[in-house]
Amino acid sequence: MLIVLSLCAALFLAALDVTIVTTAIPTIAEEFNSNVGYVWVGSAYLLANAAFVPTWGKISDIWGRKPVLLSAAGVFWVGSLICGLATSMGMLIGARAIQGIGGGGIIVLVNICISDLFSMRQRGVYFGVLGVVWAVAAAVGPVVGGVFTSKVTWRWCFYINLPISGVGIVVLFFVLKLHNPRTPALEGLRAIDWAGTAAIIGGTLMFLLGLEFGGVSYPWRSPTVICLLVFGALTAGLFVVNECRYARYPVIPMHLFRSRANVAAFAASFCHAFSFISGSYWLPLYFQGVLGVSSLMSGVYLLPYVLSLSLMSAAAGVLIRKTGNYFYLIVGGMLVATVGFGLFYDLPADRRLAKIVLYQIVAGLGIGPNFQAPLIAVQASVGPRDIAAATSAFGFVRQMGTSISVVVGGVVFNNEMQKQRPRLLAELGPGLADMLSGSSAASSVGVVARLQGDEGRVARGAYLTSLRTMYIVYVAFAALGLVMSLFIGQKQLSKKHTEHKTGLKTLRSRTGR
Repeated sequence: MLIVLSLCAALFLAALDVTIVTTAIPTIAEEFNSNVGYVWVGSAYLLANAAFVPTWGKISDIWGRKPVLLSAAGVFWVGSLICGLATSMGMLIGARAIQGIGGGGIIVLVNICISDLFSMRQRGVYFGVLGVVWAVAAAVGPVVGGVFTSKVTWRWCFYINLPISGVGIVVLFFVLKLHNPRTPALEGLRAIDWAGTAAIIGGTLMFLLGLEFGGVSYPWRSPTVICLLVFGALTAGLFVVNECRYARYPVIPMHLFRSRANVAAFAASFCHAFSFISGSYWLPLYFQGVLGVSSLMSGVYLLPYVLSLSLMSAAAGVLIRKTGNYFYLIVGGMLVATVGFGLFYDLPADRRLAKIVLYQIVAGLGIGPNFQAPLIAVQASVGPRDIAAATSAFGFVRQMGTSISVVVGGVVFNNEMQKQRPRLLAELGPGLADMLSGSSAASSVGVVARLQGDEGRVARGAYLTSLRTMYIVYVAFAALGLVMSLFIGQKQLSKKHTEHKTGLKTLRSRTGR
């Protein structure tokens, strides 16, 4: 039990840093006088998180779970320290990327460790617990971020990680007992798929940067955006070729994608992650910009979403353990989530709490079952030796969904605000219109909250219109996830657990090289 609690604590911190900044970002952007801060303080963490997930999973196959998990936690600790000490927006964004690198390792290694410790049937409960951890982090993150921002300083959003993660590293060092292959450093370094690692990191970064810059920092037809998107896609293609033909120990084995059920589970998970983060990340913008509440209260307003999500995630884990069935939970969850995000289009312009609470509960109940149920579906379709690779691929797909979601949401919102610039210019004047247009739109939420009378009504109306357009995108992805989930199917979950051994000997027996 102490092992599971320690793993949950590590995951909690990595998940907390996805949402703790959501209520602090407007203040951070205003302090550093940065128009790009609103999206990049969040997306830098998520982008680095996604890009490095497969690498962490593979090196844990080489050197073992425990030393790699402790290393990831150490990187996360260093990133948190630099974030707290940041003196500019550039320094903060860079530190958030370091945090993301470590956080990605924590997230994927916790899932892999649970898979190594428990049988397929038992994992449902523990994966459900991990889902609760995600939900609780999403719940308390905005609240804690709001408290620190309004009562102390936003820097404590990052300082809080230092003592907790420090204790977590010490506890895991003593209590986590998993197979240690004691792989020599040079042999391990030679076994890393360096070409694949560089390709997946580079391709991911280029593609997401192209999405981020498009339509805001540069026109969509600009050479910068086109080159980033095209070369990002080409690099992804080179990664696939390398993994199929040349990699001795692939970062992501391509045979994982030969099964229709696996492809469907990965796709459903991507859509789930894409939709889920829209609630935790963008609803605070609605609460602060449209309803005019404080950063602290925006965290409180978010509680119906994350609490319903948390309860449903735990219930789903128990149901999977008792029944062994995950298919209907996945499909039912995606169906309810699609309805819930569709209701977000009808979020009111005033504080009608009945609608605000009900809509969030519906969305949360739909999101809850699918944090880990698709992972169980993937693991049920592969052999024991591929569990870590499948879990890493699953984590990468989820983190890509989350990262792309934040970037796409920001692009849609800012572009929609840019479209409304003529009206804002006519009714608010050039000064306010410039602040509420393009890349500065989201970071100006504090300005919107302070506007009174007709000016406030116009600005809040523009925010609400842009947010509604954004949620059309999220509904579409939830619906796509529903369609893909129908192809996952159901397999019997084993109650037998066999210890998995890591190291080069196991990798060689898997690849035959």
